[in-house]
Amino acid sequence: MASLDVLVLGIGNILLKDEGVGVRAVEALEGRYHLPDGVEIVDGGTAGFELLGYIRDREHLIVVDAIAHDQKPGTVIRVEGEDVRTTFSQRISPHQLGISDVLAASLVTGEPPRNLVLFGIEPKDLDTGLELSEEVSANFDKLIHCIVEELTSLGCKLSLRSN
Repeated sequence: MASLDVLVLGIGNILLKDEGVGVRAVEALEGRYHLPDGVEIVDGGTAGFELLGYIRDREHLIVVDAIAHDQKPGTVIRVEGEDVRTTFSQRISPHQLGISDVLAASLVTGEPPRNLVLFGIEPKDLDTGLELSEEVSANFDKLIHCIVEELTSLGCKLSLRSN
């Protein structure tokens, strides 16, 4: 069996309520599950081109972020392939432009991730604050479950951490 090469990248600004859901999600994923070798979790925060080294030439890249997709707040969204770049072009925050540029740069260098999936959740509140909105909090576990299902479909064997 080929070794895994998966990056789960959470992005967002945790100081702007729902904007930080991607970072919160990767923290929860890492805290709740033992992840196999070959699966890397990165808190990308609001970073831009610094992330190029992480995503360059990956087999699988899973990005997690707040995504304005004209859905009801709290709606979990899955986007894949080229549609991810289109989704980031309709950005809700400056870091999404950064991720869009990083993905474009990986194409220019000839080292883009081979499989790209974005899990987003429609934000309700992007004001200053540390807490997620009620709508996003209500679907946070669903977001984590979707990421776990994606990892499982890639052949990752995850196990729950004991508390």
